[in-house]
Amino acid sequence: MTAEPDAAEIAAVASLDDPVRRAIFRRLRRSPAPMSRREVGTEVGISRKLAGFHLDKLVRVGLVALERPSAPLRRPGQVGRRPKRYLPADPGVSVSFPPRRSELLAKVLLRSMAERRPGEEPESAAARVSRDLGLVEGQREKPARSAGMGPERAMAFLRGLLLRLGYDPMQPTDGPLQFRSCPFHPMSTTDSAVVCRIHHAYMAGVVEGLAVPSIEASLIPGTGGCCVELRPDPVAVFRKISATARTDHVEEPTRRGEI
Repeated sequence: MTAEPDAAEIAAVASLDDPVRRAIFRRLRRSPAPMSRREVGTEVGISRKLAGFHLDKLVRVGLVALERPSAPLRRPGQVGRRPKRYLPADPGVSVSFPPRRSELLAKVLLRSMAERRPGEEPESAAARVSRDLGLVEGQREKPARSAGMGPERAMAFLRGLLLRLGYDPMQPTDGPLQFRSCPFHPMSTTDSAVVCRIHHAYMAGVVEGLAVPSIEASLIPGTGGCCVELRPDPVAVFRKISATARTDHVEEPTRRGEI
Protein backbone atom coordinates (compact mmCIF):
# COMPACT_ATOMS: atom_id res chain seq x y z
CA MET A 1 0.00 0.00 0.00
CA THR A 2 1.26 3.30 -0.95
CA ALA A 3 0.08 6.10 1.35
CA GLU A 4 -0.05 9.80 0.51
CA PRO A 5 3.47 11.28 0.15
CA ASP A 6 4.97 12.17 3.52
CA ALA A 7 7.14 15.15 4.42
CA ALA A 8 10.39 13.27 3.74
CA GLU A 9 9.36 12.31 0.22
CA ILE A 10 8.25 15.85 -0.58
CA ALA A 11 11.52 17.22 0.82
CA ALA A 12 13.49 14.82 -1.40
CA VAL A 13 11.76 16.04 -4.53
CA ALA A 14 12.01 19.68 -3.43
CA SER A 15 15.78 19.34 -2.99
CA LEU A 16 16.14 18.93 -6.77
CA ASP A 17 14.79 22.42 -7.36
CA ASP A 18 18.40 23.63 -7.10
CA PRO A 19 19.90 23.42 -10.64
CA VAL A 20 23.40 22.44 -9.44
CA ARG A 21 22.01 19.70 -7.19
CA ARG A 22 19.83 18.48 -10.04
CA ALA A 23 22.87 18.32 -12.36
CA ILE A 24 24.80 16.33 -9.75
CA PHE A 25 21.95 13.87 -9.32
CA ARG A 26 21.64 13.36 -13.07
CA ARG A 27 25.38 12.78 -13.40
CA LEU A 28 25.32 10.14 -10.65
CA ARG A 29 22.38 8.42 -12.32
CA ARG A 30 24.37 8.13 -15.55
CA SER A 31 27.61 7.00 -13.95
CA PRO A 32 28.43 3.26 -14.18
CA ALA A 33 30.32 3.45 -10.86
CA PRO A 34 30.18 5.44 -7.61
CA MET A 35 31.86 8.86 -7.80
CA SER A 36 33.97 10.88 -5.36
CA ARG A 37 33.38 14.53 -4.49
CA ARG A 38 36.31 15.54 -6.68
CA GLU A 39 35.00 13.55 -9.65
CA VAL A 40 31.51 15.00 -9.29
CA GLY A 41 32.86 18.54 -8.99
CA THR A 42 35.00 18.12 -12.11
CA GLU A 43 32.07 16.74 -14.12
CA VAL A 44 29.63 19.46 -13.05
CA GLY A 45 32.11 22.33 -13.03
CA ILE A 46 32.19 23.23 -9.34
CA SER A 47 34.70 22.89 -6.49
CA ARG A 48 35.17 19.69 -4.53
CA LYS A 49 33.92 21.41 -1.37
CA LEU A 50 30.71 22.65 -3.02
CA ALA A 51 30.14 19.23 -4.58
CA GLY A 52 30.44 17.70 -1.10
CA PHE A 53 27.87 20.14 0.30
CA HIS A 54 25.30 19.20 -2.35
CA LEU A 55 26.07 15.48 -2.20
CA ASP A 56 25.59 15.37 1.57
CA LYS A 57 22.29 17.19 1.18
CA LEU A 58 21.14 14.56 -1.33
CA VAL A 59 22.21 11.82 1.09
CA ARG A 60 20.15 13.38 3.91
CA VAL A 61 16.95 13.43 1.81
CA GLY A 62 17.44 9.86 0.62
CA LEU A 63 18.19 10.40 -3.08
CA VAL A 64 21.89 9.50 -2.88
CA ALA A 65 23.74 6.89 -0.83
CA LEU A 66 27.34 6.43 0.29
CA GLU A 67 29.23 3.47 -1.13
CA ARG A 68 29.97 0.69 1.30
CA PRO A 69 33.44 -0.50 0.32
CA SER A 70 34.11 -4.23 0.41
CA ALA A 71 37.87 -3.77 -0.09
CA PRO A 72 40.31 -2.35 2.50
CA LEU A 73 40.04 1.43 2.74
CA ARG A 74 43.70 2.00 1.93
CA ARG A 75 46.59 0.03 0.49
CA PRO A 76 49.65 -0.45 2.75
CA GLY A 77 51.76 2.68 2.87
CA GLN A 78 48.94 5.07 1.98
CA VAL A 79 48.02 7.81 4.42
CA GLY A 80 44.61 9.30 5.22
CA ARG A 81 41.06 8.17 4.75
CA ARG A 82 39.59 6.78 1.57
CA PRO A 83 37.53 9.45 -0.27
CA LYS A 84 33.77 9.17 0.09
CA ARG A 85 32.09 7.79 -3.00
CA TYR A 86 28.45 8.40 -3.86
CA LEU A 87 25.84 6.54 -5.89
CA PRO A 88 22.07 6.89 -6.48
CA ALA A 89 19.94 5.51 -3.66
CA ASP A 90 17.75 2.51 -4.36
CA PRO A 91 14.77 2.34 -4.80
CA GLY A 92 14.62 6.13 -4.84
CA VAL A 93 11.58 8.31 -4.24
CA SER A 94 8.24 8.45 -6.03
CA VAL A 95 5.64 11.12 -5.34
CA SER A 96 2.17 11.38 -6.86
CA PHE A 97 -0.68 13.85 -6.30
CA PRO A 98 -3.28 12.48 -6.04
CA PRO A 99 -1.97 9.14 -4.73
CA ARG A 100 -1.78 6.31 -7.30
CA ARG A 101 -1.56 2.56 -6.75
CA SER A 102 0.32 1.40 -9.82
CA GLU A 103 2.35 -1.12 -7.79
CA LEU A 104 -0.84 -2.85 -6.63
CA LEU A 105 -2.11 -3.09 -10.21
CA ALA A 106 1.22 -4.53 -11.38
CA LYS A 107 1.17 -7.06 -8.52
CA VAL A 108 -2.35 -8.18 -9.44
CA LEU A 109 -1.48 -8.63 -13.11
CA LEU A 110 1.77 -10.51 -12.44
CA ARG A 111 0.17 -12.87 -9.92
CA SER A 112 -2.82 -13.49 -12.15
CA MET A 113 -0.47 -14.54 -14.96
CA ALA A 114 1.38 -16.94 -12.65
CA GLU A 115 -1.73 -18.32 -10.91
CA ARG A 116 -4.19 -18.47 -13.78
CA ARG A 117 -6.27 -21.65 -13.65
CA PRO A 118 -6.88 -23.91 -16.66
CA GLY A 119 -9.64 -22.46 -18.83
CA GLU A 120 -9.86 -19.27 -16.77
CA GLU A 121 -10.19 -16.00 -18.67
CA PRO A 122 -7.36 -13.51 -18.04
CA GLU A 123 -9.77 -10.85 -16.77
CA SER A 124 -11.41 -13.33 -14.38
CA ALA A 125 -8.02 -14.43 -13.06
CA ALA A 126 -7.03 -10.79 -12.42
CA ALA A 127 -10.31 -10.09 -10.61
CA ARG A 128 -9.93 -13.22 -8.47
CA VAL A 129 -6.36 -12.39 -7.48
CA SER A 130 -7.33 -8.77 -6.78
CA ARG A 131 -10.17 -9.87 -4.50
CA ASP A 132 -7.83 -12.22 -2.64
CA LEU A 133 -5.33 -9.40 -2.05
CA GLY A 134 -8.10 -7.12 -0.83
CA LEU A 135 -9.37 -9.89 1.46
CA VAL A 136 -5.94 -10.19 3.10
CA GLU A 137 -5.75 -6.40 3.56
CA GLY A 138 -9.23 -6.29 5.08
CA GLN A 139 -8.50 -9.15 7.49
CA ARG A 140 -5.33 -7.35 8.59
CA GLU A 141 -7.34 -4.22 9.42
CA LYS A 142 -10.45 -5.94 10.78
CA PRO A 143 -11.86 -4.05 13.79
CA ALA A 144 -13.20 -5.71 16.91
CA ARG A 145 -16.89 -6.70 16.68
CA SER A 146 -17.04 -5.65 13.06
CA ALA A 147 -20.04 -7.88 12.34
CA GLY A 148 -22.20 -5.76 14.65
CA MET A 149 -21.27 -2.44 13.08
CA GLY A 150 -24.15 -0.43 11.68
CA PRO A 151 -23.83 1.31 8.31
CA GLU A 152 -22.86 4.69 9.80
CA ARG A 153 -20.03 3.34 11.97
CA ALA A 154 -18.82 1.03 9.23
CA MET A 155 -18.70 3.86 6.68
CA ALA A 156 -16.76 6.08 9.10
CA PHE A 157 -14.28 3.26 9.78
CA LEU A 158 -13.85 2.58 6.06
CA ARG A 159 -13.18 6.22 5.34
CA GLY A 160 -10.40 6.30 7.93
CA LEU A 161 -8.94 3.06 6.60
CA LEU A 162 -8.90 4.31 3.02
CA LEU A 163 -7.07 7.46 4.13
CA ARG A 164 -4.44 5.35 5.90
CA LEU A 165 -4.01 3.20 2.79
CA GLY A 166 -3.34 6.26 0.65
CA TYR A 167 -6.70 6.64 -1.07
CA ASP A 168 -8.46 9.95 -1.58
CA PRO A 169 -12.03 9.21 -0.43
CA MET A 170 -14.94 11.61 -0.36
CA GLN A 171 -18.51 11.22 0.85
CA PRO A 172 -21.40 13.49 -0.01
CA THR A 173 -23.92 14.00 2.80
CA ASP A 174 -25.80 10.72 3.34
CA GLY A 175 -24.27 9.41 0.12
CA PRO A 176 -21.89 6.61 -0.84
CA LEU A 177 -18.17 6.65 -0.13
CA GLN A 178 -16.48 7.53 -3.42
CA PHE A 179 -12.93 7.98 -4.72
CA ARG A 180 -12.02 11.46 -5.85
CA SER A 181 -9.76 10.05 -8.57
CA CYS A 182 -8.91 6.65 -10.01
CA PRO A 183 -6.03 5.06 -8.04
CA PHE A 184 -4.98 3.19 -11.19
CA HIS A 185 -4.81 6.19 -13.51
CA PRO A 186 -3.57 6.45 -16.25
CA MET A 187 -3.94 2.71 -16.96
CA SER A 188 -7.69 2.99 -16.42
CA THR A 189 -7.89 5.20 -19.51
CA THR A 190 -6.32 2.42 -21.61
CA ASP A 191 -8.81 -0.31 -20.67
CA SER A 192 -11.34 0.94 -18.16
CA ALA A 193 -13.45 -2.23 -18.24
CA VAL A 194 -10.59 -4.43 -17.04
CA VAL A 195 -9.01 -1.94 -14.61
CA CYS A 196 -12.33 -0.97 -13.00
CA ARG A 197 -13.22 -4.64 -12.56
CA ILE A 198 -9.88 -5.24 -10.82
CA HIS A 199 -10.39 -2.27 -8.50
CA HIS A 200 -13.97 -3.30 -7.71
CA ALA A 201 -12.81 -6.83 -6.87
CA TYR A 202 -10.08 -5.48 -4.59
CA MET A 203 -12.45 -3.23 -2.65
CA ALA A 204 -15.04 -6.04 -2.41
CA GLY A 205 -12.28 -8.19 -0.91
CA VAL A 206 -11.37 -5.47 1.59
CA VAL A 207 -14.99 -5.18 2.72
CA GLU A 208 -15.28 -8.97 2.98
CA GLY A 209 -12.07 -9.17 5.00
CA LEU A 210 -13.28 -6.48 7.38
CA ALA A 211 -16.41 -8.56 7.99
CA VAL A 212 -18.74 -5.58 7.86
CA PRO A 213 -21.93 -7.02 6.32
CA SER A 214 -23.64 -3.62 6.40
CA ILE A 215 -21.40 -2.31 3.55
CA GLU A 216 -21.06 -3.38 -0.08
CA ALA A 217 -18.70 -2.39 -2.89
CA SER A 218 -20.57 -1.37 -6.05
CA LEU A 219 -19.34 -0.90 -9.61
CA ILE A 220 -21.07 2.17 -11.06
CA PRO A 221 -19.59 2.99 -14.51
CA GLY A 222 -19.52 6.61 -15.60
CA THR A 223 -19.58 8.19 -12.14
CA GLY A 224 -16.64 10.57 -12.57
CA GLY A 225 -13.23 10.05 -11.03
CA CYS A 226 -13.70 6.37 -10.09
CA CYS A 227 -16.50 3.95 -10.85
CA VAL A 228 -16.23 2.05 -7.54
CA GLU A 229 -18.40 3.12 -4.62
CA LEU A 230 -18.83 1.85 -1.08
CA ARG A 231 -22.38 2.13 0.17
CA PRO A 232 -24.63 0.68 2.88
CA ASP A 233 -26.01 -2.71 1.89
CA PRO A 234 -29.78 -2.13 1.48
CA VAL A 235 -30.55 -5.62 2.79
CA ALA A 236 -28.53 -4.97 5.96
CA VAL A 237 -30.18 -1.57 6.42
CA PHE A 238 -33.64 -3.15 6.04
CA ARG A 239 -32.79 -5.82 8.60
CA LYS A 240 -31.60 -3.19 11.08
CA ILE A 241 -34.81 -1.16 10.65
CA SER A 242 -36.91 -4.30 11.03
CA ALA A 243 -35.04 -5.36 14.16
CA THR A 244 -35.48 -1.92 15.69
CA ALA A 245 -39.21 -1.97 14.91
CA ARG A 246 -39.62 -5.41 16.49
CA THR A 247 -37.79 -4.27 19.62
CA ASP A 248 -40.01 -1.21 19.96
CA HIS A 249 -43.11 -3.39 19.46
CA VAL A 250 -42.06 -5.79 22.23
CA GLU A 251 -41.02 -3.10 24.72
CA GLU A 252 -44.20 -1.00 24.39
CA PRO A 253 -46.62 -3.52 26.05
CA THR A 254 -44.07 -4.04 28.81
CA ARG A 255 -44.00 -0.30 29.50
CA ARG A 256 -47.82 -0.21 29.53
CA GLY A 257 -47.93 -3.12 31.99
CA GLU A 258 -45.58 -1.34 34.34
CA ILE A 259 -47.90 1.68 34.67
